[in-house]
Amino acid sequence: MALADPAGCAKPSEDFSFPEIIELNVGGQVYITRHPTLVSVPGSLLWEMFTQKNARALARDSKGRFFVDRDGFLFRYILDYMRDQQLVLPDHFPERSRLQREAEYFMLPELVKLLSPKLSKQNSLGDDPCQSDPEELSPSAEPARNLASASLPAAGPGGAAATAATGGDARRAGFITIGYRGSYTLGRDSQTDAKFRRVARIMVCGKTSLAKEVFGDTLNESRDPDRPPERYTSRYYLKFTFLEQAFDKLADAGFHMVACNSTGTCAFAHEQTDDRIWTSYTEYVFYRE
Repeated sequence: MALADPAGCAKPSEDFSFPEIIELNVGGQVYITRHPTLVSVPGSLLWEMFTQKNARALARDSKGRFFVDRDGFLFRYILDYMRDQQLVLPDHFPERSRLQREAEYFMLPELVKLLSPKLSKQNSLGDDPCQSDPEELSPSAEPARNLASASLPAAGPGGAAATAATGGDARRAGFITIGYRGSYTLGRDSQTDAKFRRVARIMVCGKTSLAKEVFGDTLNESRDPDRPPERYTSRYYLKFTFLEQAFDKLADAGFHMVACNSTGTCAFAHEQTDDRIWTSYTEYVFYRE
């Protein structure tokens, strides 16, 4: 039974059916928190979910955890806000607009206000918060940009096009390496087509800021969350398994393939058919000037 406070808002009673410690599955990511945390913002979606009388009406996963079909990685910031109603984000946070969308879904208007973009000279370069985010700048990047701007010719006929052609969005140079492991079966007759298995996972190696810029929300960060943008990592992988899709994204971002290599080993041979099972690891190196 729910009690009512003077303001008329329902509050969960002490003997409510929800346990003190609650496990959540948000988009495949598991969170464990206290029930008072989830109901700390009256009127929010989580408050509505966990103050209702019938807990059975809520979706659950195969292990009985309450399931919410939203971005599991960004939910950590939603949960942090629910704890003390303060917004604390990592330095060089590139997904502010996506987090604002999550705040709108969870009905947290004060958090939405905190995440709303503020017009300034820094972000007036474009609407994409990732392009104007400070993570794209190293300590020496600003002087270099000023020198580059001073060396450009004055604007004139066709000047706007020249600015765009010279990289007016100040994209940083760097390398990104794409790697994947594969396997294939080769029969006794080497002229026959080999039977390839699908690519299980595409790995991404390089500087964190470049990887996030190119692959955006298709970059899986579950193995290396909140890594500083100026650091290098080899622990990212893509949420899709099509190499051509990765190549298209790199090409759209101005990267060109400069090298590739592959190694293969024969794992074992089938006793009856004499087919050989080969495993391989291939890397493609891309560079943007």
